[in-house]
Amino acid sequence: MMRASTIFAATAVVCFAAPALAQDHSMQGMNMPGMSMPAAKKPAARKPATKPAVKRKQPTRMTRAKAVPPKPAPMEGMDHGAMQGMDHSTMPGMDHSTMPGMTMPAQGPQPAKGEQSMPGMQMPGDAHAGHTMPGMAMEGMAQTGTALPAGNAPPPPVPTDHAADHVYGADAMMMGRHHLQQHHGGGNFYQMMFNLAEYQFRNGRDGYRWDGEAWYGGDINRLFVKTEGEGSLGKGVDSAEVQALYSRAIGPYFNLQVGVRQDLGPSPKRTYATVGFEGLAPGQFEFSGAAFLSNKGDLLGRLEGYYDQRVTQRLILQPRAELNFAAQDVPENRIGSGLSNAELGLRLRYEIRREFAPYVGVSWDRKVGDTARFARASGEDATARSIVAGIRVWF
Repeated sequence: MMRASTIFAATAVVCFAAPALAQDHSMQGMNMPGMSMPAAKKPAARKPATKPAVKRKQPTRMTRAKAVPPKPAPMEGMDHGAMQGMDHSTMPGMDHSTMPGMTMPAQGPQPAKGEQSMPGMQMPGDAHAGHTMPGMAMEGMAQTGTALPAGNAPPPPVPTDHAADHVYGADAMMMGRHHLQQHHGGGNFYQMMFNLAEYQFRNGRDGYRWDGEAWYGGDINRLFVKTEGEGSLGKGVDSAEVQALYSRAIGPYFNLQVGVRQDLGPSPKRTYATVGFEGLAPGQFEFSGAAFLSNKGDLLGRLEGYYDQRVTQRLILQPRAELNFAAQDVPENRIGSGLSNAELGLRLRYEIRREFAPYVGVSWDRKVGDTARFARASGEDATARSIVAGIRVWF
């Protein structure tokens, strides 16, 4: 009985152990969709390799630490503990996308160590060739358009060969170009302006003063008419003059003027040949000067200028100066040689419109030298101070 029990137990052990012995532990019988497993080899004993110490570089502005990819999700039903030591890179034919339950993150081209992938920036060897960061010029990149350095090359020559001349004739096209210039930039214009039209509150008898001009013409040639003068209340006009001048542009900012001047008023009337200039000096100063030669041989000169300093878009402060000279004494006109008189003014105007601007200010007039002596001899003061109020208008 004891022997039969022993035989029965041994038979049962052999029956249960047979399926386990028939199992292939090399995973050759494992059928996974899209995955073929190579025959398992007994790994050879290796010495654990010691990794050399890597010297870390200090991060800079253009570098950042390489991003660590996320760990893949575990495969359903797969015992990862049994796959320890498996080299997945040597598993030929393994299609990770067809593993049920396994999700692999999409991986694009990774930047090299120490490089930074920035949107729109082309790095050496970058797969996104052709993309550049806006406003950033890469080293070695050709500069075009407005990025070119400033140069001093002369402008291209004015074309002299016109294709239409061969079809319609040179004379007909010359007339057409003349009319085109006249109607598009070469036309005639005009302007009238009183820079000063004011009432003067003086320390003695109040007075008035004006200074204006009108012109007609184009960009190169113009006809000017200028007038200025002053007077006292109850006495009439003290002095006045009118000029008729031909003006020609001699540069982008200055005009040369020649013509005649006629004196008016109670003083002896003179007619003068006039040569002068007018324009915009550096610093945006309106500047003019003239020389006058009378029919009696008297030579006079004048310099004047003013500057419009904008306090706001409508409020403008205008300092003004005028100097008069004489080459000799002119007793009948009470003018002495040298600097005869100087006038300084400061006016603040408000432009209700550009063409209409009332103003207030102060004016100081000083006669010097023999001119002051002539003024005192006739019972006048050599110095005049006044508060002014007036209108600057043009159309």
